[in-house]
Amino acid sequence: MIFINITGKEKKVKFTVKIQNAMPDIQKPIPHYLVEKKNILSLILFTSLFALVFINIYSPFGADKWFNLTKLEFLTYSSLVILTGVLVVVASRIVMYYVCKKHLINLLQYLIWIMAEIMLMALFYALFEKLVLKDVRIFPDLVQLSALNTALVLLLPYSVMWLYFSWRDKNEQIERMAEMQTFSDNTRDMIPFYDDKSTLKFSVKKENLLYLESTENYISICYLNKGKVSKYLLRDTMKKMEENFAGTEIIRCHRSYMVNFEKVKVIRKDKDGLKLELDNPSVIDIPVSKTYADNVMHTFSKYSQFTDAG
Repeated sequence: MIFINITGKEKKVKFTVKIQNAMPDIQKPIPHYLVEKKNILSLILFTSLFALVFINIYSPFGADKWFNLTKLEFLTYSSLVILTGVLVVVASRIVMYYVCKKHLINLLQYLIWIMAEIMLMALFYALFEKLVLKDVRIFPDLVQLSALNTALVLLLPYSVMWLYFSWRDKNEQIERMAEMQTFSDNTRDMIPFYDDKSTLKFSVKKENLLYLESTENYISICYLNKGKVSKYLLRDTMKKMEENFAGTEIIRCHRSYMVNFEKVKVIRKDKDGLKLELDNPSVIDIPVSKTYADNVMHTFSKYSQFTDAG
């Protein structure tokens, strides 16, 4: 068992850190904004609008040969057919929302999910052409053509909305960081915490913050209150917390934990891996997972240099 005293000035410790292979991006959880309720609603509405414009301009699925209709009648019937197909997306995104409330899916799973949406919509349109419009082409060809057109109907608006959600999320992060800085300057180093709707719910002095622990879609904030360890439960995700505290001494060390490194006194390595001991004996030891070990040791190195210089 190895003990390392971070605050000690007597010795300088040299570490050889093995850099873990970075996990491919496709295995990382999807951004939280893709499964927020308001964004799912925006995605469905934009996709529906795009599909209506698309079918009336491009006339896929043999739409221009359905019936001998006026432009207004064609618009009415095509809208009904397209919106019926879009119900696949509505049902799919409702299921995705509730699945991701328990555990965010990764990018690979998200892409597979989208492919499933495309194939289900393509199957619906192929059946419509075959059974209602009495299309003479063989069914596999209809499915293949419908899949190609459906991919255009879904992938284009999906890509546009993903870019928009990402841009808006980055702007919100910048605004929140500016608010946090202003708030901190005006309240003697207080740290504000916002919920998943960007509403200020809780603030605590940085010197009193111990660690953050995630529980599904909630964050438990562990802090000192009048000398005693207290907790405050906040609805948000650890991913957003990690983004909010990027570049600060509050770092992520585990899938379920972030820690205020100013409160860490000892890094201990035992048979279960690295553990962080805080300066309060009543607080649990915080585990360090392999994914975040390099970041923890890099932060330790910076603190050690600072301590030696002092």
